Amino acid sequence: KSIGNWRMDILKTEKVCFDIHNIRLCNDISITVKKGAFTGIIGPNGSGKSTFLKQVYGVLKPTSGVIFLRGEDISGLSNRKRAENMGVLAQENFTEFPFNVEEVTAMGRSMYHTLFQGENDTDKAIVSAVLKQVNMEDKRKQCYATLSGGEKQRVLLARALAQETKLLIMDEPTNHLDIGHQFQIMEFLKTLDMTILSAIHDLNLAARFCDYLILLHQGAILAQGTPKEVLTKEILRNVFHICAEMREQDGRIVIDFISSVHTANADHTAKGESGCS
Repeated sequence: KSIGNWRMDILKTEKVCFDIHNIRLCNDISITVKKGAFTGIIGPNGSGKSTFLKQVYGVLKPTSGVIFLRGEDISGLSNRKRAENMGVLAQENFTEFPFNVEEVTAMGRSMYHTLFQGENDTDKAIVSAVLKQVNMEDKRKQCYATLSGGEKQRVLLARALAQETKLLIMDEPTNHLDIGHQFQIMEFLKTLDMTILSAIHDLNLAARFCDYLILLHQGAILAQGTPKEVLTKEILRNVFHICAEMREQDGRIVIDFISSVHTANADHTAKGESGCS
């Protein structure tokens, strides 16, 4: 099955649902990822972000609904075809590879070869180029396990870039990184000539770097639009249970967090006032 009328939309899902043990974790999720856009998926813990993305990149199979990649039903694509069109940086990347940086990066080229084929000159050139791109070329012979958290994430990103796709799927790429490395990764991603779909935990990072946001809550889409349209005081209060003020800086929304709703309500109740608004 294919729908060729919207091939400029690199990725599209229609009414995707996922159930496990009769519990619905994703419910009727329909999204369109525009070519060249950085689309962020946000939501509280347990909202279904990772479960949804795992269906997009093929780890989980939807209970119902369809996922289209460049107009083709993804369920009918081979693993190689998916890898040729979609790079993935998953959240579960804590394996301590017994390989050096160059070897881990070269894994991104594996789908272009049979089991017994080795690297060719083209592969080596691409690996060198992406390591330079993520500023890890000088550590190409260093053991992956000895790298810092930020360096490991850059190598895993290089591995995805080595696939030479135009679509990158990421599940919280800045997870477990300090604020400096978070900004480095996000700033680098914005320089790429790629379409990006990423789950993002930090709302201010999402507001600063994403072009479009999809808010999941209890497994369903609650809101979607620009960061300014989605990240409102009401959303933060009702979904994330945070009192906050919103302001603009350089054309982007910045969230100033004040307190949890619970704390604000307790404080205001003691004073005979209403909670955060």
